[in-house]
Amino acid sequence: MKNTNLKKVAVACVATFAFIGIHNSTVEAITQYEVVKADSLSEIGQASGPIMNEMKQENNDYNDEKEFIPYKPKVLAIESSETNVEETPISEPQTTEPEIETPETPAVSISNEEKDLFARLVEAEAKGESYEGKVAVATVVLNRVDSPEFPNTITEVINEVVGKAYAFSPVQNGEINNPASDEAIRAVEEALTRQDRLNDSIYFYNPEIATDKWITTREVVKTIGNHVFAK
Repeated sequence: MKNTNLKKVAVACVATFAFIGIHNSTVEAITQYEVVKADSLSEIGQASGPIMNEMKQENNDYNDEKEFIPYKPKVLAIESSETNVEETPISEPQTTEPEIETPETPAVSISNEEKDLFARLVEAEAKGESYEGKVAVATVVLNRVDSPEFPNTITEVINEVVGKAYAFSPVQNGEINNPASDEAIRAVEEALTRQDRLNDSIYFYNPEIATDKWITTREVVKTIGNHVFAK
């Protein structure tokens, strides 16, 4: 009875080790090994030693060849037959119409006769001065037209009489009757359209030849060439 129990224990051990060591089904594992007969536990150990070594070696070989990899669900990537290419919209060429330069409108309405008179005054007053000096003289005349202290037109400003003499000496001595140079004409044209009004200067004089001491008391704005411009 004792030997029968030991045999049953031996069979159970062999079956258990076979189940643990092999990744096949339990039935296939057990059928691979032969049941040994033994009367004691020591005999069972001796008999099962080669079997266990063989099982261990087989298990190692199995692990080397077929390493267990945890299951990871596959993600199916569906490739589209159409390639999505970001298309850059092609803008139609814009036709830009050439800008038409609009001539600047003169700040003061002036006739051709008045413009000629104006240019002749500038020529007589600023003869020998730079172009900038001629534009400045013309600007003083226009500032006087805008000022409430003087007449309202260019002709009236040029021919204004102060006391017993004309305001501008070329009108007094007749030099205004000489023709204007091209530079004086251009200076008048620029003065009529320019934004710079010379800080509203309404006087100009040559300090070297000025005889009126009152004019020297006016606030000086700028000096251009031989002329001092004041207001």
